[in-house]
This record gives sequence, structure tokens and C-alpha cells, in this order.
Amino acid sequence: MERFVFGIDIGGTAIKCGLFTEDGRLKEKWEIPTERAAEGERVPQDIADTILAKCREYGIRREQVLGVGLGVPGPVSGNGFVSHCPNLGWREKNVNEIMERLTGFVSVAANDANVAALGEMWMGGGAGVKNMVLVTLGTGVGGGIIAEGKIVAGATGAGGELGHMVMNPQESEPCGCGGFGHLEQYASATGIVRMAKKRMAETKKSSVLRGKETLSAKDIFDAAKEKDPLATELVDELGSVLARALSHVAAVVEPEVFVIGGGVSRAGSVLTETVKHHYNKGIMKALQGKEFRLATLGNDAGIYGCAKLILDRIEK
Repeated sequence: MERFVFGIDIGGTAIKCGLFTEDGRLKEKWEIPTERAAEGERVPQDIADTILAKCREYGIRREQVLGVGLGVPGPVSGNGFVSHCPNLGWREKNVNEIMERLTGFVSVAANDANVAALGEMWMGGGAGVKNMVLVTLGTGVGGGIIAEGKIVAGATGAGGELGHMVMNPQESEPCGCGGFGHLEQYASATGIVRMAKKRMAETKKSSVLRGKETLSAKDIFDAAKEKDPLATELVDELGSVLARALSHVAAVVEPEVFVIGGGVSRAGSVLTETVKHHYNKGIMKALQGKEFRLATLGNDAGIYGCAKLILDRIEK
């Protein structure tokens, strides 16, 4: 009898869904909109409805479903309890209990960045290792830590928030979370653009970046690849800050591999080589020589990781 797993990655605007076979093959992926009205009250029912509809479409019987893995954009405790999830408006919900009641299937929920890390370890940039750290560089900076093949989530599910490590306590501009000098302010797409605008205002250094009506992180990395002095300086600064943050993480968990994802990772080797250079300069010898890889699953990392949550539970 063929058996299946659902991987559901809940985002602020869309919910990514995947139907997987027991051996990890993605049979189909699709999206439904995230209905955030009334503090996201409709979201669990919408997820249950799309799962049950997909079962009917494929003629999948209840006993063929191993479970539903859920990625939630906020801290999730080990039993599926979410105390506060601002992107959805959720407060004080046990997601596992709600989904099991609505679908009749075993449900396991975890933080969305953590499940993305699990997905990359399983089928993506971290394939072949059991100890890795994923850092995602997008509008913000996210992360996930995998040790011996398992998510390191912490006491309440807030572990792995790499973007909010304090890198510069003298920073005067606030992070989006309200803190100051966080990694996210320097290593995210918005962070490097912020630094570029600040640098151009402070110096007269010539750069092709000065002619841009709207400046993006891609513009900066593209200019650095063409040896633009200002852009090269900015990428080097980003790489230095990120390497220092990852060296702190390595000193605690010592991964085999660092996997870099998110939109900024599309810069490719100019990013990974810069980070690697600074990382090896600043860390004790026993922790040098770690591998830096690019994430490969893109936006599908979450659904893969959610499916893996269930498969890991079955294997126990």
C-alpha cells in the first residue's frame, strides 16, 4: 500500500502545500492564499480543506496518510503550541491539536525557518550531512540549526534566530524587531542596500551604484563582480559580519556545513567565498575549514522539511 505525507509551509500571504510519497518524492505542490482576517482564524480550516480535497482527488484513503507536517512563521514548542505568531495573528494555539481534529491525521508543527533547514539537510544543499546550519538572507535574516539530523529549536521553539544576534551594540538605527545592531541590519538584502546608501552619503567614492534610481542587493553584487570599488567594499563588509556571526554559531554547535539561502544567495560564489575567507581568519583552528554551500530547494525547502518532520516521527 502506497503511503503519503503532506508538507504545509504557512506564509503570511500564501500557504505552500506539498504531497509527498513515503520515500520523499514530491508528487505535487500547490499554493492557497493565507486568509489573515480575524486573527487568521480561517487558516487551519483552509489547510484541512485543501488536504482533504487532495486526498479525494488522488483517491488516497485515510490509512494511507502518515501525517501532516506544518511550518509556522513563529516560535513553536515541542508539542505544537504557538504563543504568538504576528504574521498570522495567532495567539495561544496548539496547532497540532487543531489540525488533528480538523483532518483526522497526525500533525507535527515547527518553526518555518527550522523546517526549511531540515528540508535543505534532507534533499537540498545540506544533503549528505547530519550537522548543518542554514542561514537565509532575504528581506530579513533567518536561520535553522540541525544537529544529528534533528532541529535545534530551544525551550519554546525560538532557537535558530540567527538574524537577531547582536553584531554591533553601537548601532543607532533600530532593527525591524526593535533591537539595535542585529545581523539582519547588515547581512540581509535590505541591510546591504541600507549600508550602500549610507556609504554613498558619507563618501565621494565613485561607483556605478550612484546612477541607480532604485538600488537593490542584486545591483550591489553585480557591481562587485565587475570590481566596482564601492560595491566590492560593501560585499566584503557583509561577508565579514556574516562570517563573524557564523563563527559564533560554530563555536556552540560546530556544524559540518553552512548552507546559505534566500534571495541574496543568488549572488553565488562571490558571497560564499567572501564569507569563507573571513570565517577562516577569525576562528580557532579546530573550527576552520568548514564548507559553505548554497541552498538548492528555494521556496520548496519548507514543504520538504515539513514532510521530513512526519517521516522522522514514523522512523522513531
